[in-house]
Amino acid sequence: IFDLDDTLYPEIDYVISGFKVVSSIISRDYNMNQETIFKKMKSLFKIDTNNVFDRLLNSINVNYNKDYIMDLVENYRKHLPKIKIYEDADYIIKYLYSENYKLGIITDGYKIAQKNKLKALNINKYFDCIIITDELGKEYWKPHRKSYEIVKNSLKVKYQEMIYVGDNITKDFVAPNKLGITSVLISREKGVYYNINDVKLEDIYKPNYNIKTLFELKKILEVKSKG
Repeated sequence: IFDLDDTLYPEIDYVISGFKVVSSIISRDYNMNQETIFKKMKSLFKIDTNNVFDRLLNSINVNYNKDYIMDLVENYRKHLPKIKIYEDADYIIKYLYSENYKLGIITDGYKIAQKNKLKALNINKYFDCIIITDELGKEYWKPHRKSYEIVKNSLKVKYQEMIYVGDNITKDFVAPNKLGITSVLISREKGVYYNINDVKLEDIYKPNYNIKTLFELKKILEVKSKG
């Protein structure tokens, strides 16, 4: 079972794709240069990922209201992004599919955004079960256990037979660890949680395995198959 953002593709590519859409709207509405708006947006995001659109509009001294911000956010979330799957993710998904493993995805995030990401990546055909937790309700986003229970029942497997791969140590492994699912952290060099050893965590947050590429999943599968 895989997480989506920063596990199967680089989420920063989604952000950049969305910024291009939003900068196009702002440049049209305020008759400004799109590239200038786009670059400003990226620089503001690097400083702080929160309230980028508000801060941008404040920085260029234009009048706007809350409804306009919500419209920008809506366009950002519903756009069809230009994103590509990680090379190791593409390989391991196709390998596991060819070996008849049952595959699933559990992803947080707004449902329209997550659906468009999956559509852009064109990987749905490989997966037996895809759970977008937002469709269950915001209260069921990770670390809630409900999505893992749904996948288990859908795939007709035991928790002990499952492996969950994610990148976020603050929420991805709490439920798997409680349920007895093997938990695997993918620590990508550009990922937020690359230096996991620098972070002090309670055991419930810690993964069973820490890998740097998804190619390493093969070794974990070999260990599990030997029991």
